[in-house]
Amino acid sequence: MPKNVLFIMCDQLRWDYLSCTGHPHLHTPNIDRLAERGVLFDRAYVQSPICGPSRMSFYTGRYVSSHGSTWNGIPLKVGEMTLGDHLRRIGVRTALCGKTHMTADVEGMKRLGLAPDSEIGALVSECGFEPFEREDGLHPDGPRYPRNEAYDTFMKQRGWPDENPWNSVANSAQDENGNILSGWFMENADKPARAADEESETPYITGRAMDFIREAGDTPWCLHLSFIKPHWPYIVPAPYHDMYGPETHLDPVRSEDELADPHPVYGAFMQERVSRAFCDATTRTRVLTAYMGLIKQIDDQMGRLMAFLDEQGLTDETMIVFTSDHGDYLGDHWMGEKELFHDASSRIPLIIVDPSSAADATRGLKSHALVEAIDIAPTFLDYFGGDPAPHILEGKSLLPILHGQVDSLRDFVISEYDYSMRDVRRRLGVQVKDAKLTMLFDGRWKFILAEGFRPMLFDLQNDPDELSDLGNDPARADEIARLERSLFDWARRTSQRTTRSDAWIAARDTIRGEARSGILIGYRNEAELQDVLGAAQADDTKNGNTS
Repeated sequence: MPKNVLFIMCDQLRWDYLSCTGHPHLHTPNIDRLAERGVLFDRAYVQSPICGPSRMSFYTGRYVSSHGSTWNGIPLKVGEMTLGDHLRRIGVRTALCGKTHMTADVEGMKRLGLAPDSEIGALVSECGFEPFEREDGLHPDGPRYPRNEAYDTFMKQRGWPDENPWNSVANSAQDENGNILSGWFMENADKPARAADEESETPYITGRAMDFIREAGDTPWCLHLSFIKPHWPYIVPAPYHDMYGPETHLDPVRSEDELADPHPVYGAFMQERVSRAFCDATTRTRVLTAYMGLIKQIDDQMGRLMAFLDEQGLTDETMIVFTSDHGDYLGDHWMGEKELFHDASSRIPLIIVDPSSAADATRGLKSHALVEAIDIAPTFLDYFGGDPAPHILEGKSLLPILHGQVDSLRDFVISEYDYSMRDVRRRLGVQVKDAKLTMLFDGRWKFILAEGFRPMLFDLQNDPDELSDLGNDPARADEIARLERSLFDWARRTSQRTTRSDAWIAARDTIRGEARSGILIGYRNEAELQDVLGAAQADDTKNGNTS
């Protein structure tokens, strides 16, 4: 019987930086074993190629234009149902260990009288998760992100008296003279962090996840284990800091032709500071050394965690999901960071291990189905036996694929990006309302609509590296028109009527219901009304409805 879900998310892990997804030098045997036990979805895409909006789509099962959290720091509005809301009502404890990048809708909570420290207020503030331990990282010394006092206490017990050990120990190195070298600077990426392996974020939060599982007992649970890494700062403790030298690094996927006459938005992103940094070979080499080491550390922790589930007797009753919130350009396409829609950025690894016998036929399968991040929430609801909620959850349960009933569920995937918060918008002279990009990918053609500019178009069948933008090619006008129609049809979906389902509306007998309630619109006389009421009563009698 389905009992638990372990929902593992890495931050900024590219889809192709695992050995099971094709990296020739970065060996990840523990993650590979998950793929052998379940299904590896090799065409999974996020709903936005940046942390906050992507995660809010994972957690709500809704597109970015539906939930409205369009960029980091844009709050998820009060009232948006989340994974926790769907699962808690069917008796599943839904908790967090790690990062969410959630920003609470403080104004909305205040308007509704929800205190942040109340039971409901805490859940609303944390994407619906019970915050067993939230650790977002990203807190150097500024006020933007909350400090994790539990981690600070842990580090003090380990002998680190630093006021902010996350910044000065876990994400800094030290030279021979004792000077602290910040991991925020890329030139330090190939140096070992001051923290020992077991003191750094990935092992720490893995241990806290194990603490939750021990505490949970027999109550069905969904635990979101959300790692901060391999997201920047790019720095990793020994022995991982020098495991992957330049001989293991893949060449950047890019072409001089991309620089010749790029799409204006793409061209502006190529000029960002982080993009220019990744075009420097020395900087890229240092970062890749750390990035690959961080992934190897995650894989080792997966081995530790899977052994723990075995010891606890939970392996055969726990669905395991391993994924990422987006990728990392790492110099591909002359870019750093993420934010645009090349596969390096918008495509993610996704492995699902369903322990039920119904999934035995698909173990070890590599599925080519087009999958979206919003499919995770309805999959969990389906796994736990909850009633589907398609008027709220815009994703699709993946259980039919996991159980070998179908090969695919959709004809295309969608991803959205709001770049209004970026300096790119100002440099392009674009108004906030127009700083929108929307991608539609149908398995071959990747179409990107850019408000106020020509579209972008890539043919991944003939150009799998996405080096040639065909959006300005007159010969592709018909293809662009077809894709634009598909995008228009998608945009016309009903997405905001979340209080009543289509099934509820379809079941209503509007004419008779209005007549019974005394709403008498259009009746010429009493006889017409009595005909309607009589027919309704006769149907009730026939159907055994005496209420």
